[in-house]
Amino acid sequence: MAAKVGLTGGIGSGKSAVAEAFAALGVTVIDADRIARRLSQPGGAAFDAIAAQFGAEILDAQGRIDRRRLGRMVFASQQKRRQLEAILHPPIRAEMNARARDDARPYCILDIPLLIESGWHLDMRRVLVVTCARDERVRRIEQRAGNRMSRADIQRVMNSQVNDAARLKSADDVIDNNRGIDELQPQVRRLHATYTAMFS
Repeated sequence: MAAKVGLTGGIGSGKSAVAEAFAALGVTVIDADRIARRLSQPGGAAFDAIAAQFGAEILDAQGRIDRRRLGRMVFASQQKRRQLEAILHPPIRAEMNARARDDARPYCILDIPLLIESGWHLDMRRVLVVTCARDERVRRIEQRAGNRMSRADIQRVMNSQVNDAARLKSADDVIDNNRGIDELQPQVRRLHATYTAMFS
């Protein structure tokens, strides 16, 4: 069983780039968002419950969940966000834990955007937080290829998440991503060496 290292950071912080850097070093990365997308597809374990809870207005012309439409709905309402989390979080957590148990490496990365908000950080051996200034995060999201989020959408998501100060209270390790992708690699390599030694 691999030790669980919880990775988190606000939208636009560079958390995904950090996860990719760990994966390039041969570390198993288990992505909560990817599992959520699969569970939410037609035929997925959570699709019927989400459609029943939020209604036909979240479905596109092909009968699939329109993630942008659903996102706007849940990020505008704490109650709706909690309803969605109540559907998705238990199966996501069960799958991530099972995959960590089956991993023979010293440690694995659990990439979880709402790690702190959900209280799941208490189940981790280490908590790794990626930090970046809010204005820089907004700028990066707006410049992403294929970005479909308005600035208002971005702000709604950010406002639904805890801020970096709250994340840092639960952090064992921190990656500063204010200076861009080139500064991430050495930080990831140092942490990889630390975790490998710690959990081997």
